[in-house]
Amino acid sequence: MSEPLTLEVLDGEGAIREALDEGKQSTRSELFRKAIVGGGTFVAGGVMIGGLPKIALGAPSAAQDVEILNFALLLEYLESEFYVQAVAGGALSGDLLAFATVVRDHELAHVDFLRTALGSAAIAKPTFDFKGTTRDRTQFVATSIVLEDTGVAAYNGQGPRLRKRTLPAAASVVSVEARHAAWIRHLAAAPGYPNAPDDYPAPGALDPALTMAQVEAAVGATGFIVG
Repeated sequence: MSEPLTLEVLDGEGAIREALDEGKQSTRSELFRKAIVGGGTFVAGGVMIGGLPKIALGAPSAAQDVEILNFALLLEYLESEFYVQAVAGGALSGDLLAFATVVRDHELAHVDFLRTALGSAAIAKPTFDFKGTTRDRTQFVATSIVLEDTGVAAYNGQGPRLRKRTLPAAASVVSVEARHAAWIRHLAAAPGYPNAPDDYPAPGALDPALTMAQVEAAVGATGFIVG
């Protein structure tokens, strides 16, 4: 059995905890903001969505792992809340409701997994407004496809920047995200969802990888993060 992913595993040399100790007087959000430099930083709905952190451009390290895992945590917060609201909203039934319920539980587990790994270094959960997409079947399907595809591409893009000891943990998450993407694409191709491309549920032989800046631009454009 693989070793559980914890802050102690990620930070064997104590570099992360030392950095956190130096900033004890700062709030978690202030520490996160201080870590963000250049590379397309922008404000979406009043929330700072970082561009490429400077640390993520260097060689793999414990501190870089934390920046990347916090980036993943932001996406997992987004996805988990989307499915929580979709299940509670009452617009879904049948296969779609079953999908949303299972994926909700998976995404909440991913949040817990990453927060446990990051410990006190974990960023706080933002506030979301999904613009009614969780209360309409057609919009839910379309949004879910985009979120799942973006999540897979984000993990693919950052995986090579992780240390070898952290990469298996990220891989265990992205493989599940890929199954989610295939599942919702399969449902989208079913009767009742016309104009689905012929290549569902697998659009290509190779999945693309997106940079942090590209993912942040895509997420920011939705306006889903509001506070």
